[in-house]
Amino acid sequence: MDPRVEPAGDSAKNGKTMATFHFDLVSPEKLAFSGEVDQVDVPGVEGDFGVLAGHAPVVATVRPGILTITAAGKRDKVIVLGGLAEMSDKGLTVLADVATTIAELDRVKFAETIKEMEEKLAEKEGSELDHAIERLDHFKSIQNELNTTAMH
Repeated sequence: MDPRVEPAGDSAKNGKTMATFHFDLVSPEKLAFSGEVDQVDVPGVEGDFGVLAGHAPVVATVRPGILTITAAGKRDKVIVLGGLAEMSDKGLTVLADVATTIAELDRVKFAETIKEMEEKLAEKEGSELDHAIERLDHFKSIQNELNTTAMH
Protein backbone atom coordinates (compact mmCIF):
# COMPACT_ATOMS: atom_id res chain seq x y z
CA MET A 1 0.00 0.00 0.00
CA ASP A 2 1.17 3.51 -0.81
CA PRO A 3 2.55 5.05 2.43
CA ARG A 4 0.96 8.41 1.50
CA VAL A 5 -2.51 6.88 1.70
CA GLU A 6 -4.40 6.37 4.92
CA PRO A 7 -6.49 3.20 4.99
CA ALA A 8 -10.20 3.67 4.44
CA GLY A 9 -12.33 3.30 7.49
CA ASP A 10 -15.42 4.34 9.33
CA SER A 11 -14.62 7.64 11.02
CA ALA A 12 -17.11 6.87 13.79
CA LYS A 13 -15.26 3.65 14.67
CA ASN A 14 -11.58 4.50 14.43
CA GLY A 15 -11.28 8.23 13.77
CA LYS A 16 -9.94 7.69 10.23
CA THR A 17 -11.63 8.91 7.10
CA MET A 18 -11.27 7.74 3.52
CA ALA A 19 -8.20 9.15 1.76
CA THR A 20 -8.90 11.64 -1.00
CA PHE A 21 -7.14 12.44 -4.25
CA HIS A 22 -7.33 15.17 -6.89
CA PHE A 23 -9.71 14.67 -9.83
CA ASP A 24 -10.18 16.77 -12.96
CA LEU A 25 -12.95 16.14 -15.49
CA VAL A 26 -12.28 18.13 -18.65
CA SER A 27 -14.26 18.40 -21.88
CA PRO A 28 -13.60 20.62 -24.90
CA GLU A 29 -16.29 23.04 -23.69
CA LYS A 30 -15.32 23.35 -20.02
CA LEU A 31 -13.63 22.14 -16.89
CA ALA A 32 -16.58 20.10 -15.65
CA PHE A 33 -15.08 19.22 -12.25
CA SER A 34 -11.89 19.86 -10.33
CA GLY A 35 -11.34 18.97 -6.70
CA GLU A 36 -10.58 16.43 -4.01
CA VAL A 37 -12.67 13.24 -4.17
CA ASP A 38 -13.03 9.95 -2.31
CA GLN A 39 -13.74 7.80 -5.38
CA VAL A 40 -14.49 8.04 -9.09
CA ASP A 41 -16.23 5.25 -11.02
CA VAL A 42 -15.30 5.42 -14.70
CA PRO A 43 -17.08 3.71 -17.62
CA GLY A 44 -14.13 2.11 -19.41
CA VAL A 45 -14.04 0.48 -22.83
CA GLU A 46 -12.50 -2.64 -21.26
CA GLY A 47 -14.91 -2.53 -18.31
CA ASP A 48 -16.00 -0.03 -15.70
CA PHE A 49 -13.48 0.65 -12.93
CA GLY A 50 -13.37 2.48 -9.64
CA VAL A 51 -10.48 4.72 -8.64
CA LEU A 52 -9.48 5.37 -5.03
CA ALA A 53 -6.49 7.23 -3.58
CA GLY A 54 -3.28 5.31 -4.20
CA HIS A 55 -4.59 3.62 -7.36
CA ALA A 56 -1.85 2.31 -9.63
CA PRO A 57 -0.99 4.51 -12.61
CA VAL A 58 -3.19 3.66 -15.58
CA VAL A 59 -4.37 5.08 -18.89
CA ALA A 60 -7.74 3.84 -20.13
CA THR A 61 -10.19 4.65 -22.89
CA VAL A 62 -13.56 5.92 -21.66
CA ARG A 63 -16.74 4.66 -23.32
CA PRO A 64 -20.07 6.49 -23.39
CA GLY A 65 -21.61 6.00 -19.96
CA ILE A 66 -22.18 7.51 -16.55
CA LEU A 67 -19.17 8.56 -14.49
CA THR A 68 -19.83 8.76 -10.73
CA ILE A 69 -17.90 11.15 -8.48
CA THR A 70 -18.00 10.50 -4.71
CA ALA A 71 -16.79 13.33 -2.49
CA ALA A 72 -17.68 14.28 1.09
CA GLY A 73 -20.44 11.68 1.22
CA LYS A 74 -22.15 13.02 -1.92
CA ARG A 75 -22.41 11.18 -5.25
CA ASP A 76 -22.62 13.14 -8.49
CA LYS A 77 -23.30 11.47 -11.83
CA VAL A 78 -21.96 12.88 -15.08
CA ILE A 79 -22.70 11.57 -18.56
CA VAL A 80 -19.51 11.13 -20.57
CA LEU A 81 -19.48 10.25 -24.26
CA GLY A 82 -16.03 8.80 -24.71
CA GLY A 83 -12.56 10.05 -23.91
CA LEU A 84 -9.43 9.13 -22.01
CA ALA A 85 -8.70 8.59 -18.28
CA GLU A 86 -5.25 8.87 -16.74
CA MET A 87 -4.35 8.06 -13.14
CA SER A 88 -0.92 9.31 -12.04
CA ASP A 89 0.76 10.40 -8.83
CA LYS A 90 -0.91 13.81 -9.41
CA GLY A 91 -4.41 12.27 -9.36
CA LEU A 92 -7.02 11.26 -11.92
CA THR A 93 -7.74 13.23 -15.08
CA VAL A 94 -10.56 12.34 -17.45
CA LEU A 95 -10.48 14.06 -20.83
CA ALA A 96 -14.05 13.49 -22.01
CA ASP A 97 -15.32 14.08 -25.54
CA VAL A 98 -18.54 15.32 -23.86
CA ALA A 99 -19.29 15.72 -20.14
CA THR A 100 -22.81 16.69 -19.09
CA THR A 101 -24.47 16.50 -15.70
CA ILE A 102 -27.78 14.68 -15.61
CA ALA A 103 -29.49 17.97 -14.69
CA GLU A 104 -28.00 19.68 -17.79
CA LEU A 105 -28.97 16.91 -20.22
CA ASP A 106 -31.68 17.66 -22.74
CA ARG A 107 -33.47 14.31 -22.52
CA VAL A 108 -35.61 14.95 -25.61
CA LYS A 109 -32.55 15.74 -27.72
CA PHE A 110 -30.75 12.69 -26.29
CA ALA A 111 -33.70 10.44 -27.26
CA GLU A 112 -33.68 11.98 -30.76
CA THR A 113 -29.95 11.22 -31.06
CA ILE A 114 -30.62 7.57 -30.22
CA LYS A 115 -33.43 7.41 -32.80
CA GLU A 116 -31.11 8.89 -35.48
CA MET A 117 -28.39 6.39 -34.57
CA GLU A 118 -30.88 3.52 -34.96
CA GLU A 119 -32.03 4.82 -38.37
CA LYS A 120 -28.44 5.11 -39.65
CA LEU A 121 -27.59 1.47 -38.78
CA ALA A 122 -28.98 0.32 -42.16
CA GLU A 123 -26.31 2.41 -43.92
CA LYS A 124 -23.43 0.60 -42.19
CA GLU A 125 -21.84 -2.81 -42.66
CA GLY A 126 -19.01 -4.94 -41.31
CA SER A 127 -16.89 -3.56 -38.50
CA GLU A 128 -18.43 -0.10 -38.97
CA LEU A 129 -21.84 -1.65 -38.20
CA ASP A 130 -20.43 -3.46 -35.16
CA HIS A 131 -18.97 -0.21 -33.81
CA ALA A 132 -22.24 1.69 -34.44
CA ILE A 133 -24.26 -0.99 -32.63
CA GLU A 134 -21.86 -0.98 -29.68
CA ARG A 135 -22.05 2.84 -29.41
CA LEU A 136 -25.86 2.72 -29.68
CA ASP A 137 -25.99 0.12 -26.89
CA HIS A 138 -23.94 2.46 -24.66
CA PHE A 139 -26.30 5.36 -25.38
CA LYS A 140 -29.32 3.17 -24.62
CA SER A 141 -27.79 2.02 -21.33
CA ILE A 142 -27.31 5.69 -20.36
CA GLN A 143 -30.95 6.36 -21.26
CA ASN A 144 -32.08 3.35 -19.20
CA GLU A 145 -30.11 4.53 -16.17
CA LEU A 146 -31.56 8.04 -16.57
CA ASN A 147 -35.08 6.58 -16.70
CA THR A 148 -34.37 4.50 -13.59
CA THR A 149 -32.93 7.56 -11.79
CA ALA A 150 -36.00 9.63 -12.74
CA MET A 151 -38.29 7.04 -11.12
CA HIS A 152 -36.57 7.29 -7.73
